[in-house]
Amino acid sequence: MRQRVHEITPERVLLLTDEEFKACYFSRQKTTYTKYLAQAIISGQLNLTGLEQLPDDVIRAKLTALKGIGNWTADVYLMFVLQHADIFPIGDLAAVNALKRVKGLPKETTREQLIAIAEQWAPYKTVASMLLWHYYLSAPRASKAGV
Repeated sequence: MRQRVHEITPERVLLLTDEEFKACYFSRQKTTYTKYLAQAIISGQLNLTGLEQLPDDVIRAKLTALKGIGNWTADVYLMFVLQHADIFPIGDLAAVNALKRVKGLPKETTREQLIAIAEQWAPYKTVASMLLWHYYLSAPRASKAGV
């Protein structure tokens, strides 16, 4: 695929066939969403550069309005592309399970309770999230089974 596309751009993504996406381990649904996103960028429906100056909640609303983009994707975009420092990805199972393990919280801990804990880390929730991911990935497997 890279030999055909060279640089990955929305225009070049749309040149790929479904078979080429499949060869890159894209499901049919992910292929559809990827093509939809590329078209949204090309048509101006989504202006990625314009997102940079907007508040997080507006960026999230604009992204999640697109088919195939949910809150987790919006959080990851805010954290890694726009480098916002105050994001806790509540929909990320690794971050949530690591938080439960670190704090010794029961499985039944509610989303609201987890958000309240994460709020204490403001304005550096992204840093805390990265530490939780690192903890999750480096913790022994036996302790992961409990959460």
